[in-house]
Amino acid sequence: MSIIWFSHPSGLDHVTPTGHPEQIARLHAVEEGLRPLRLDRRDAPDCSDEDILLCHPKRYLEGIEAAAPEAGSISLDADTHMSPGSLLAARHGVGGNIAAVDAVLDGEAKAAFVGCRPPGHHAETETAMGFCLFGNVAIAAKHALDRRGLKRVAIVDFDVHHGNGTQDLLWEEERALFVSSHQMPLYPGTGAESETGAHGQIINVPLDAQTGGADMKAAYRDKVFPRIAEFAPELILISAGFDAHRNDPLAGLRWEAEDFAWLTDWLCDIADEHCGGRIVSTLEGGYDLTALTHSVRAHVEVLKERSA
Repeated sequence: MSIIWFSHPSGLDHVTPTGHPEQIARLHAVEEGLRPLRLDRRDAPDCSDEDILLCHPKRYLEGIEAAAPEAGSISLDADTHMSPGSLLAARHGVGGNIAAVDAVLDGEAKAAFVGCRPPGHHAETETAMGFCLFGNVAIAAKHALDRRGLKRVAIVDFDVHHGNGTQDLLWEEERALFVSSHQMPLYPGTGAESETGAHGQIINVPLDAQTGGADMKAAYRDKVFPRIAEFAPELILISAGFDAHRNDPLAGLRWEAEDFAWLTDWLCDIADEHCGGRIVSTLEGGYDLTALTHSVRAHVEVLKERSA
């Protein structure tokens, strides 16, 4: 059984300003990394408004829709921009995550990867920021819990930046365990260990700049894996940001592609033990294009091997 790779050409229509790190070429880098793996590739569907409203209020969705330009580009903040194709691309990101959860829960595959852009883990309840419009992974978690009847979903975010949006959207959600490892201090300035959620279900693992693979592995062994195993999730979701790579221009961690593979393998071990191997991973950051190609391949290759 292969894993399913959800993507959509609309991601190529989300145009950011010249020199912006979250650029169209990121999808070409993902394509280069994953095409040789011969995955079950499917188009990410559009989502419904009701999907977005699982996490964001209607007034926020209406504000994003109203802001979408008919031509040119607009800036929601200094980092977050919309072109005429951005809203549809973001909706396919939400739809791809929901379709991936459904495919895995329905037994079509043990694992799925959603390779869409823009990313989602910085989008807060009513604030677009950090390149993100909608909280893709948080919405996927709420879909699994509210609509598919799961009682426990774990989310692991290994992007180099704290997943402040996912944390905000799920702060009150005791059925979702959220783990974020991230460089600190760094944008967006959140993610202290003291931020533990309304029910103690949020685990933040700040890492010093220059942290390499060995120290990352120790942190996950000590602080993360035991908590996930204790939680015994019925599904694991991954916010797969690859900007912790040593060559990434936006941060200072020193991971290699092999470190992402190691982390993925461990998460597969936990998934095998507690939730029948069910994992859905979605693309977040990663801005050195060569590093992104190698890292996403290492990550998804492990998912494929473990899903066979």
